[in-house]
Amino acid sequence: MVERNITLPEMILWTGTRVALGAGIGMLISRSPSKDAMKAAGLALTVVGGFTTIPLAISIWSKKSLTRPGIQSIA
Repeated sequence: MVERNITLPEMILWTGTRVALGAGIGMLISRSPSKDAMKAAGLALTVVGGFTTIPLAISIWSKKSLTRPGIQSIA
């Protein structure tokens, strides 16, 4: 298993972008009385969530993996 060291601000940003993406998709597929406003808000949240998730994912995946020198399996 690969482990990466992620800071708290990175985790908050990652979570926030995923929430925006999910909320936007939810608004796009929901049925409500003000369809135009919900569609505009849903599209905006989906686009912002998607575009901000991509650079954060690249940033997190490009970090070097943590290794634990000196710990070896003896089995």
